[in-house]
Amino acid sequence: MGLLTDMQRSSLARVLEARAQRSAAELRAMARDTPPPLPLRRAAAGFDLIAELKLRSPAVGNLASQTTDPLARLDSYARGGAAMISVLTEPERFDGSLEHLAAAAARMRTHEVPVMRKDFLVDPYQVVEARVHGAAGVLLIVRLVDRARLVEMLDCAAELGLFVLLEAFDADDLAVAAGIAAQRGNDRGDVLMGLNCRDLETLAIDFERFERLRAGLPAGWPAVAESGVIEPADAARVAALGYRYALVGTSLMRRADPESAVAELLAAGRAACDGGMSA
Repeated sequence: MGLLTDMQRSSLARVLEARAQRSAAELRAMARDTPPPLPLRRAAAGFDLIAELKLRSPAVGNLASQTTDPLARLDSYARGGAAMISVLTEPERFDGSLEHLAAAAARMRTHEVPVMRKDFLVDPYQVVEARVHGAAGVLLIVRLVDRARLVEMLDCAAELGLFVLLEAFDADDLAVAAGIAAQRGNDRGDVLMGLNCRDLETLAIDFERFERLRAGLPAGWPAVAESGVIEPADAARVAALGYRYALVGTSLMRRADPESAVAELLAAGRAACDGGMSA
């Protein structure tokens, strides 16, 4: 049984539990009363960083011991120049929660840095949950749900003013995403196209996937390199391939000086691109 299958089952159970406590209509009413989401940030330099708050990684274990004050770490990410913050909300394998998301979103408003809910979302209800807890965006995994449900969740995010990071792992995922992109164009909300280079079965990193599959990413959606970016040289490599963002979690959580770590990755990525990339 793979990680994704386990996470899908767990996520479905969480949706059922949440719906039993609060209806979709009630949740929508709560969403309407929340402050408007912060917009996506894209620096003119052509490369940006999504810095992640991750308390546990299935690949390396506990990361919470690396920081005594997670919100102070997020302050450091923002000072280092992170364009947005990703917050894990999955509780079983990543020790995340919606409370972490709400706290991070409130803190990052002082920096005007948007926060994204990263989880194994399977239902539009969870997209609305993200909005209620202050998120400006959500991560959606292409292969986790069927195409119709994925489009429904994309539409829900667009309706709520949330951006989406759409995550693919292989060429088949990218083909599904490309079909959706061709159908939607750029009229239905902000969408970023992510490619994750981690194997979900072995949890191993295949960095060459970023180059091998780069041509399959939809041209109209800014490309995001997920996993595998650890050193400044890695940021330079993905930026040179045309990735507009890199999402970095574990390596930043392990750094004693996260502000410098973010700044170093950004400097390397921006030096490797021409400052004019948009996809």
